[in-house]
Amino acid sequence: MHFVAYWALMASLLVSLFAAVVAAMKTWRGENDGLLWYERAQSGVFVLTTVASAVLVVALWERDFSFQYVAEYTDSFLPLFYTVTAFWAGQAGSLLFWMLTLGLFGSLFANTAAYRALAPQTKRLFWLFYLGVEAFFLLLLTGPSTPFMELVPPPHEGRGLNPLLRNPGMIFHPPLLFLGYAGFTVPCCLALAAWLSGERISWIRAGRNYILLAWIFLTAGIVLGGWWSYMELGWGGYWAWDPVENASLIPWLMGTAFIHTAVVERRRGALLKTNVLLVSLTFLSSIFATYLVRSGVVESLHAFGEGGVSRPLLVFILFGLALTVAALRLGGDPEREARPLPGLVSLPGALVVLAWLFTALSLVVILGTMWPVISTLWSAKAVGLDAGFYNRACNPLFAVVALLLIVCPWLSWKDGVRDRKAAVALGVFSLAVGVALYVSGMTHPVALAAAVGAIGALAGIALLFVRDRAARSAKGGLCGYLVHAGTALLFLGVAVSGPYQSAKEAILAPGADMKVGGYRLVYQDLAITEGEALSVAQAVIAVEKDGRKVSELTPERRIYRGFEQPFAEVSTVFSLGDELYAVLLSFTEQKSISVKISVNPLVNWIWIGGTIMCLAGFVGLTRFRTRPGGGDGEA
Repeated sequence: MHFVAYWALMASLLVSLFAAVVAAMKTWRGENDGLLWYERAQSGVFVLTTVASAVLVVALWERDFSFQYVAEYTDSFLPLFYTVTAFWAGQAGSLLFWMLTLGLFGSLFANTAAYRALAPQTKRLFWLFYLGVEAFFLLLLTGPSTPFMELVPPPHEGRGLNPLLRNPGMIFHPPLLFLGYAGFTVPCCLALAAWLSGERISWIRAGRNYILLAWIFLTAGIVLGGWWSYMELGWGGYWAWDPVENASLIPWLMGTAFIHTAVVERRRGALLKTNVLLVSLTFLSSIFATYLVRSGVVESLHAFGEGGVSRPLLVFILFGLALTVAALRLGGDPEREARPLPGLVSLPGALVVLAWLFTALSLVVILGTMWPVISTLWSAKAVGLDAGFYNRACNPLFAVVALLLIVCPWLSWKDGVRDRKAAVALGVFSLAVGVALYVSGMTHPVALAAAVGAIGALAGIALLFVRDRAARSAKGGLCGYLVHAGTALLFLGVAVSGPYQSAKEAILAPGADMKVGGYRLVYQDLAITEGEALSVAQAVIAVEKDGRKVSELTPERRIYRGFEQPFAEVSTVFSLGDELYAVLLSFTEQKSISVKISVNPLVNWIWIGGTIMCLAGFVGLTRFRTRPGGGDGEA
C-alpha cells in the first residue's frame, strides 16, 4: 500500500509537470491547441491524488502503524472519528489534503460554463499556472514531506494524537483553512491568465463562486479556530495574536480587501490591475501562511516545525511575486482602459478605503509576526512582539472599519449620499448610542468606537431593508449586507468581551465559595476517574445568583495516555450576555482546587456573527451565463 500511494503521487507529479511544460512550450510558440489534454491531465492528477488519499484514510482506519504518519498521530485508544481526521493533523497529511482540494477545485472549474466561455489562450495559460502549482505541491509530497514513509518493523502502538487536537473545533478548523487557501488558487491563476491574454470575459465574474467559497471557508476556519482556542486552551480568550493565528489572518485580510475592490471593477470597470495584484497576493499570502507554520522560522503553540519544506516554500513565494510583477507589466488589454473613480464620498471611494485598511492591517500583522526574524538584523537576540502591540496597532483600524459599516450602505455609486434623511437619522442614532454606552461605563475609546460602529451598522442595515426593497434581493446586494451584519455582531462581541472581561482565581476547599461578577460560586466536590486512554479530575461548582442556584460548572483536568502534561477542559454557562467560564488549574489529594473563573460579556456574539458571515456568503453564489450577443453574464 505504501508503494501504491507513493507512486500514485509520483505519477500525478509527472502528469502535472509534463502538462505544465507542454503548456509553456505552446505559449512560447503562440499555439492554442491541445486544451483537451490539459483538462485530461487535470482529471488524471485528481484521480491519482484521490487514490493516494484513500490509501492514507484506510491506513488510519485500520491503524496500520507500518505507516510512520499513522504511528505518529494515532494509537489504539483514539476514537475512530479522531483517528480518521488525523489525516490533516500533521504536516504531510495536511499538504496531501491541500493537494486533494486543489485537484478537486481544478476539475470542477474545468466543467463549468464560466470555463467553457473563456478564450483558448486564456484556458492554456490558466492550466500552465494551475498545473504548475499542483506540480509544486506534489514535489513536496514526493520529496521532503511524504505521508507514506514505511516503518520496518512497525511499532506495536502509536504515539497518539495531541490532546489539544481532540476537539471538534480543531477537527474542522484545518481543513476549512486549506479549502480557503486552495480555493483562491483558481481565481489567482484565472486572473493572471486573463490579464496576459487580454480576455474579454470578466475573470472576476468567471471566478466569482470560487472567490466567495474560498473566503467563506477561510472565514469559517478562522472563527472556528478562535472558538477552539477559547474552549480548549483554558486562558479565557479567543485570539492571542500567536504567529500561526496571524498566518491564517493575513490571507483573509488580503482576500477581503480584494473582494471590495472586485466589486468596484464589476460595477465601475475600474481597478483592473489592482485586482489582479490583490488576488495574487491573497494566494501567495496563503503560501506564506504555510511557510510560517512549517518553516520553524517562528515559535508557536501549533506550528509543525521545520520539515524540509521551508526553502521550497520561500522560493515559490518569491517566484510567484516575480511572476505577478512580470504579468502585470506584460499583460492587459490596451483597448480596455480602466474608468476613473468618483471621489471618496461615494460607495466606490468607501470600498477603496476599506480595501486599503484591510491591506494595511495585513502588512502590520506580517511585520509583527516576522519581527523576531527582522530584529536579528541589528540585534544578537530575536525580539518578539506581544499581543499588546497588535491591539494598539490593529484595533483602531478595525474600529474605523466598524464605523465605515455605518456609512457605506448610504453612499451613491456616483457621488454623495443617496438617502440624506435616513443617513442623518442614522448619524443621530449612532451618536446617541455612543453617549449612552459612555454613560453606562464603556469608556475605552477604541472599544466604544467599535461598539458604536457595530450597533449603528446593524441599525442602518435594518433601516435600509425597510426603505429600499431592492436591498433585500440578491441583485441588490443582499449578500454584502448580511455579511456586514454578521461582521457588526462579531465586532460588537470583540469590543465588549476583551476590554470588559472580569476574572478571578481562588483556592477552594469543598464547601467554600467565591464571588465574581455578581455570581456566587460554591465548590461542591471533585470526582476522579481512571481509564485506559485518560484520567479525568472533574470539579463540580454550583452557580448561584440572587440566592438561588442557576447552573453548574464542571471544569476538568485531564491526563492522556502517552502525554504526561495535564490538559484543561473548560466549562461554561452559555449566555448571550455574560458568559461564565471556569478553568480547573490544579487540585490536591485532599480535594482542594485552584480555579479560575471569568465573566466574558457578549463573547458568544463573536461565534454568532462569524456564522452569519459564512452563511450569508452563500447568498452571493450565482450561475454563470454567456449572453447571446457575446460577452458574459450571471444570474
